[in-house]
Formats: sequence, C-alpha cells, structure tokens
Amino acid sequence: MQNLAPIALFVYNRPQHTERTLKFLQQNELAADSRLYIFSDGAKSKVDEDKVNEVRNFIKTIDGFKSIKIIESETNKGLANSVIEGVSYLNQTYGQVIVFEDDLISSPHTLTYFNEALDRYRHEPKVMHIGAYMYVLNHENLPQSFFYRAATSWGWATWKRAWQHFEPNIDNLIQQFDATKKQAFSIDNTMNFWKQMQDFKHGKNNSWAIRWYASIFLNGGLTLNPSQSLVNNIGHDGTGIHSGINDIYNVVINPKPITEFPKTITEDKEAYQAIKHFLAHRKGSLWDRIKRFIHEKLNKK
Repeated sequence: MQNLAPIALFVYNRPQHTERTLKFLQQNELAADSRLYIFSDGAKSKVDEDKVNEVRNFIKTIDGFKSIKIIESETNKGLANSVIEGVSYLNQTYGQVIVFEDDLISSPHTLTYFNEALDRYRHEPKVMHIGAYMYVLNHENLPQSFFYRAATSWGWATWKRAWQHFEPNIDNLIQQFDATKKQAFSIDNTMNFWKQMQDFKHGKNNSWAIRWYASIFLNGGLTLNPSQSLVNNIGHDGTGIHSGINDIYNVVINPKPITEFPKTITEDKEAYQAIKHFLAHRKGSLWDRIKRFIHEKLNKK
C-alpha cells in the first residue's frame, strides 16, 4: 500500500488519555510507516497550563512512527478551530488525512482500514468520509463495512476533494434544509442532529462535526463505516470538555481486520435500519434513564 495518509492527532489537557490513545496507535500495523502530526492546543486559562505542559512533555517522548511533528499553539483555539485548521493543512499538503482525538483507543487494524478505504474510494466523489466508530448494532447479517449518510467523529479520514465542501458557516447550512431534509438528516428523528445545528447557531456547542456532517449531507455524500467499531471513546469518564458520563456508546473493538468493502456506492438499507433502531432505543426504558440520570448527578459531585 503506497502513499499512506498522515495522521492528525489533536490533544489538549488530558495526559492519561493522550498516553493511552498513542499507545494503541503505536500498536497499529501501519504505525511505523505513517507520518504523525500532533496538534497541541494552548491553555484556556492558568488552571489548564500544568496539564497542557504535561501533555506536551509526554508527546515529545513518542516514537514508533515514520516521522512525528508537533505543532504547539500559543493560544487556545478550541477543538473545533484546531481540527478545522489541522485537517485543512494536512489535506492541502497530502490530499488526504486520518484524524484522531486524544480519547480514542483503536484496533491494530484501524490505520490499515483507513488507508485501504482512502485508496479504494479516492476517485468516488460521493464517498466523502470514512468513519472507524460504530454503535453496537443488533444485527447479524451486516457486511463488514457499509455506506451510511451520517459522519461519526471518533476516528475518521477524508480527502482534500471532499473536505473542500466543508461549510463552516452555520447560516449557509441551515438555510438549505426543508422539513423533509431535516427528518432525513436526523435519521427519521431518532437522533438530535438538527438540534445540534440549532445549538451551534445559538452558541450552545462549538461542534465542527455537526457542520461537517451537514456539509456531506447537503452534497449528497456518503460515509463508509465498519459494522463493528474499530475504535472506542475513553473520554466519557467526565474528564472531557464535550462528554458526559455515559456508557451508551461504549463498544467492544473489532479484533479482526476489515477485508470486505462495498462495491456499490449507495446507503446500505439494512445498516440504516439497524442504526435507526439503536438510536431510537439507545436510552432504554424510563427506569434506565432515571437510573442513569441519578448516576450522572452523583458522579458530578
């Protein structure tokens, strides 16, 4: 496999998570042949400085990749701006990029999956994003990988040709949606994607991911996904800026490599139904929700 995509890793103030993310990344089959770019965001306040420095000291000790470049920001850009800038820079330079954040543990086959998919669909304009995370789908007959409309943000890859369609302006995105599109966008109203768009507009979140999914959706794009996740997010322990404490999205990582990729570039109907079913039932019964609410409240104290 020639022409491996560079890896962008975005880190901030979580040394333990960063260490685990890198340990798993180093164990990837293609790590030694891959270029790693670590984007370290600056501290938001004095409180974060020690942790940011701890992360920066640690990443300077890393090896196991073809090359490692650390880009330290003097100021605090925030995750969204860091990701947008870093992804744009690497796409400009290499025409493709693999993206990790500091709270993802990966299978040893994750980089192989990304690079094979990047090669396979390089000239297919409809394929705009490759995701490595997938919910726990209760479905035996799904293929190893499939196309789906929404973009997951926990470990992903894309090409310059797709990223050029990224529209950061929320108003430009929102005005292109009618009622039918809103329903399709939010997986038949089972996921709060449209609410995330509204929340971004009103300053309640700072998500690059919801704008990227909207950009893909409005361009009629598709995303490639594994039916069993190749990554797990370890940031839901309350330490993250953007994550609450929950285990709905916890997965067992697929131990096997992905060897089968879809030949026809259309959304997989069975996978779509399986995802819709998961999303509709993910919060469980009313009693499950009450228990989880109490658990989260106790853990915040």
